[in-house]
Amino acid sequence: MTRRGLAALAALLVALQAHAADIAHDLKIKIDPAARTLVGEDHITVTTRSAVTLALSGRFTVEMITVDGTAGIASTSSGDVARWRVPQGTSPREIRVRWRGTLDPLDATLTHRQTLAQDAPVAGPVGTFLPASSRWYPAITSEVVAAKADAEDGASPTGRGTEVPLRNLQSTYKLDLSLPSGQKGLVAGRLVEESEAGGRYVARFAFAPPDEGIDLMAGPYQVESRDVRTASGKAVKLRTYFHGEIAALSGAYLDAVKEYIDLYERWIGEYPFTEFSVVSSPTPTGFGMPTLTYLGVDVLQLPFIRATSLGHEVLHNWWGNGVRPDYARGNWSEGLTTFMADYAYKERDGAEAAREMRLAWLRDLAAVPPGQDRPLGEFVARTHGTSQIVGYHKVAMMFLMLRDDIGSPAFDDGVRRFWREQRFKVASWDDLRHAFEAASGRDLEPFFAQWLSRAGVPSIRLAGARVEKSGERHRIEVLLEQVKGSLRDGAAGFRVRVPLVVRTEHGEETHIAEMDRERARVTLYTAATPVAVTLDPDLRVLRRLVPDEAPPVLRQAMVDEATTTMIVASGKALEVARDLAGRLQDAPPRLLGAGDSLPHGPVLVIGLEPEIRAWLARQRVVQKPDAIAGKGTAQVWMVRRKGAGPLAVVSARDADSLAALARPLPHYGRQSYLAFDGAKVIERGVFPTKAQTVVLAKP
Repeated sequence: MTRRGLAALAALLVALQAHAADIAHDLKIKIDPAARTLVGEDHITVTTRSAVTLALSGRFTVEMITVDGTAGIASTSSGDVARWRVPQGTSPREIRVRWRGTLDPLDATLTHRQTLAQDAPVAGPVGTFLPASSRWYPAITSEVVAAKADAEDGASPTGRGTEVPLRNLQSTYKLDLSLPSGQKGLVAGRLVEESEAGGRYVARFAFAPPDEGIDLMAGPYQVESRDVRTASGKAVKLRTYFHGEIAALSGAYLDAVKEYIDLYERWIGEYPFTEFSVVSSPTPTGFGMPTLTYLGVDVLQLPFIRATSLGHEVLHNWWGNGVRPDYARGNWSEGLTTFMADYAYKERDGAEAAREMRLAWLRDLAAVPPGQDRPLGEFVARTHGTSQIVGYHKVAMMFLMLRDDIGSPAFDDGVRRFWREQRFKVASWDDLRHAFEAASGRDLEPFFAQWLSRAGVPSIRLAGARVEKSGERHRIEVLLEQVKGSLRDGAAGFRVRVPLVVRTEHGEETHIAEMDRERARVTLYTAATPVAVTLDPDLRVLRRLVPDEAPPVLRQAMVDEATTTMIVASGKALEVARDLAGRLQDAPPRLLGAGDSLPHGPVLVIGLEPEIRAWLARQRVVQKPDAIAGKGTAQVWMVRRKGAGPLAVVSARDADSLAALARPLPHYGRQSYLAFDGAKVIERGVFPTKAQTVVLAKP
């Protein structure tokens, strides 16, 4: 989407915010998951006099629609969505809709990436999921015309779909849900009451803060609940809706949720809702909605999830659900949540753990070709690996630099101020900046403008350093350069604060160099005799690592659109290899045969052990690292090629061993090498990094 298009969309959405409290749904939904049927009724109250548009998926049959008791409203269709335009009129207006239809079958074999891309309401005995973006109920929309866009700019806020969506206007709702006995379900909001009689489970929910959509989930859940008092003294109801095979985990999850709510109440402000639920999904989902998170059964069983992803989803009740991003002007919530959850937990584990996460972020960023790295202000939602690197990790690194610049007290004050001022509102990057400016007393517009409006990041090289005696002190002249390839043609250098660590005979000293151009000469002074200078060894600057700092990792072949795939296999293994190539790469694979010349750009080669060994010998490429040689049923490793793109090699014992990699391997993009026994990782690692250091000659 062009910047002009974003600006127009922003202006439209600002105007539409006047509708925020003017729409109320009262829904009655009856679902039979086994038969995959849905019957719905909705009584919509619209108190604005403006014209509005209803949108409902074309898969449903509308049995009745009236406005103020009058039928006959004309419908139009656009693709798979039916619409009814209700002209402006007196206020309030009562719209009633009754519809029914069949839902898609639930496919529990989907990968995480496929689940993110799914945009259809699905049902089955083991699970039902109706995302708001699927138009399963008649939402009042913004009348923004859906238009084709690239997956980065045009994704919906939920990460599903690749079109600019028809945005739901914000509304409140009540919802009665009826399911067969043995099934339970929920939507975001407060559970008002529930009962079970006559072979049906019935629950009533209410959600008062204005919201943009309703996601519904159901399954054969065992429910455990707990009443707690949070750190602020607020009464909150915690629940787990778990499939039977993980029901024993409920207690530990409820304990963890309570700890996270207390943590963020002390850090930000009072928890904005009255309940929070952890809900299991038969597919590998990872969604956060107000008052709940929807996570895959397999994910919930991982021992580290309670210490990582769960807290991230709880925090989204402040950032993303408590304060909603103005998506037309960029999504700040994922990066802020990553910084205050995932990264904060690493800081709690210690300095080395936090540094490892920063290194992982910068390695990820180094894997993204400069042409695919977008300005932060253009990030809307995660749709593939590159968008996650930009919208989550790059934004989180920006917040780290902001905190380093203004100090932790001002940063925390800015966070609390932002929450007080924007609670239950739609907020933009500008609103966030204003909060930090008020807290710090600083003009932060240049800092935010640079990262939000400029594509790419600087690649900074320590080009040289020398020392000479200056009276009782030592003067060190340091030359810094921003690598040309990291700057767009004609663009000025980035403005960055670069830590330089000087090792002396008595210890280390950290100096901050201000750099705002392609080349900068910096003068440092030390009392003790200096021995060496190192550029940003603690990795606190958002930058593209130079080659020695960034060892090759699998993600380079996964996210680069220029990656070429070479299949070194035949028979059954050939089809398995092609399927694996599609699962590993964000873009459709570009295939070459084993006999073709090795391309200059990134290459992914997949095959069976004997053929891979022979192919590598013909190409005069090094064989697998010693750490994984002879281990397991499959090995994966990266090869750095001088003057060319990296080479990723996937080698398996047989076709079945290759097929076993389909689910786990896409999740290990940060590794340089791996060994698998079936689908289980038995060895993994990252090649060592080397900091930029200049050893100083004695003066």
